[in-house]
Amino acid sequence: MAMRPSMWAALLLPVLVLADSLALQPPATGCQTSCGGVDVPFPFGIGPGCFLPGFQIECINGSTPMLPDDSYEIKVLNLSVMPRPEARVMLHIAFQCYDATDGSAKDGASFRSAVIKSAYRISDTRNELVVLGCTTFGFTSSGPWGRRDSSFASGCLAYCDNDGSAMDGSCVGIGCCRVEIPPGLTDNTVFFLNDSASTWSHQGLGFSPCDYGFMVEKNTYDFRVSDLNMDGSSTTKPLVLDWAIRSSNVSSSVDNMTCTEVKGTPEYACLSDNSQCLNSTNGPGYICNCTQGYWGNPYLIGGCKDINECHDPKQYPCHGVCHNTVGSYDCKCPFGQQSKHNNAKDNDCTSKFPLAARLSLGISLGLFVLIVALLLAFIMLQKRRLDDLFEKNGGEMLKNVKGLTIFTKDGLSKITNDNEEFIGKGNFGNVYKGTLPDKTVVAVKASIKVDEATKEEFVQEVEIQTHMIHKNILKLIGCCLEVDVPMLVYEFAANGSLQEVLHDKKNQVLSLDSRLNIAIGSAEGLKYMHSYATQSIRHGDVKPDNILLDENLTPKISDFGLSKLLKEEYVAKVVVGCMGYIDPVFMKTGLLTQKSDVYSFGAVLLELITGKRNVYDEKRSLIIEYRKVYENENRGTAMFDIDIATEENISTLEQIGKLAIDCLKEDIEDRPDMTEVAEQLVMIRRNKKSIDNTNPDNWEHYQI
Repeated sequence: MAMRPSMWAALLLPVLVLADSLALQPPATGCQTSCGGVDVPFPFGIGPGCFLPGFQIECINGSTPMLPDDSYEIKVLNLSVMPRPEARVMLHIAFQCYDATDGSAKDGASFRSAVIKSAYRISDTRNELVVLGCTTFGFTSSGPWGRRDSSFASGCLAYCDNDGSAMDGSCVGIGCCRVEIPPGLTDNTVFFLNDSASTWSHQGLGFSPCDYGFMVEKNTYDFRVSDLNMDGSSTTKPLVLDWAIRSSNVSSSVDNMTCTEVKGTPEYACLSDNSQCLNSTNGPGYICNCTQGYWGNPYLIGGCKDINECHDPKQYPCHGVCHNTVGSYDCKCPFGQQSKHNNAKDNDCTSKFPLAARLSLGISLGLFVLIVALLLAFIMLQKRRLDDLFEKNGGEMLKNVKGLTIFTKDGLSKITNDNEEFIGKGNFGNVYKGTLPDKTVVAVKASIKVDEATKEEFVQEVEIQTHMIHKNILKLIGCCLEVDVPMLVYEFAANGSLQEVLHDKKNQVLSLDSRLNIAIGSAEGLKYMHSYATQSIRHGDVKPDNILLDENLTPKISDFGLSKLLKEEYVAKVVVGCMGYIDPVFMKTGLLTQKSDVYSFGAVLLELITGKRNVYDEKRSLIIEYRKVYENENRGTAMFDIDIATEENISTLEQIGKLAIDCLKEDIEDRPDMTEVAEQLVMIRRNKKSIDNTNPDNWEHYQI
């Protein structure tokens, strides 16, 4: 029986270009490091200067990594440097088909000679030879110089006598067999024994017309009966290649390229510190690895990095406290414990304290528990005190008020950042700027001190303020009752008080329109207070300091005194207020009425049109001075603010001045109420706009 190699499918591993110089160079900067999702680590590379000789990768269409080859497509699946230097590729299978009538050979893959001058060898540990067919004997061989004069051969026989013999998943000789391969293979050539007149004839085997043979990565191929009729020309299988630095692909002054011979020479490729050289186990040459405790790429300068073993307890066990060190790690038992042979990496930690030490520790723990108990008791006492303050200040009644937010003491401290930003003084204490969790800016200030006698009144007053919703009244957002003096949280007015804008900010001049709008808004706010439900609410302290301005200069009436929310006429035992704004009738009789607010508002109107403070000299009062001028000249032009006293504004200023004089009349019956004041101011603004519209200087010109 004649034995001859027949078909064949041999894919040649690439013949690599020799380096121009003996010295191995690190990769150039800017090299492409991946292709189609496959990492390309050095010594592999894409493009000139990016790889060591023999390790070129081609990136086809920017998405498919390939090993260079003139005849076949060798697709790369994966490239690794550590712990095993491997390249996973896809290679075509070998096959030979026969005529079922006479058993003569027909289609099949062509034969290729082996190429031994390459960085790659087919891994004999990661791959196996699989042969498919009926009456098929396939084998491969290797030797020091390739197929010729081979030293090793490996093959197996696949047999089946009918189309029902083979079974899916079974590869033990019936239709399919597998066997280990020898080391040193440089190609995937498979030989088949074929004799049409003897045992190996395929005559009459229409159900299995071909022989198939291929080397494939172990545990990746599962035999299917349908594979006995597969298209061999288009079928590929995964294969693992071992690679190494070999004299066949690197121009070297060293013949065998072993670690002993290559160390210290210019072509030594293990460039990183903490790297080591290992002789190749599959063919001549050597490989580089990082030393124990390091991981990375030993072919790059600085490529081996220290491993933090403490982050991988399965790989690097520790039964105590793990501490990473350079190239290794320490594992020690915690204080008071020990391990067998002082080795906590492999042995559990157990207590080493004697009885006395444990007693001492117990006493210490007892003291600690006592301190914690005392601390908890103190916290409970503090909480009880806060609860008592909450109750004293009417918390149980106020917590159900709709629209009112109750802040805790700690919550209020966070809002003001422990009273970090002081912005002024109110009637009863300092005012601080704060920020709510939703970034709303607020003003926080003290209220009156509350006791059992005043608690019900305080609760009623807070409830009324909460429900007093008007754009010209400063909104009460919430309160904190866990303090000696309740703290009230109001909306924040960004431009401060009218006092600051009108008198203290010299670089800011209010126009007449702005002043008139402020006057109207303030009057509307006071009008709303005076007519609120059935209550007779009097402010009692109307002055520029208590008229706040938001970012749009919209006025907000503030500090209208919780003690002045009264149902009936109120006679004060002690008259309290700001000189220059207090109603003379209130000063003489102690009788606080809504007309008292009208008088104070008249003083504010004078400040708006004159720009002067109400009391701007120890012996002179704005009200007295303006009345004197008005009585002598029947007008107040001489005292108007020069910043706004233009010719077109005089009429408006005179009307406002006349209204102010009416508000300041000594007989309260002669004074207008706030509704009349607001209506007159609106009429004055309407008249001013009418005058402005008839002024030719204000006309807009259009070209038709």
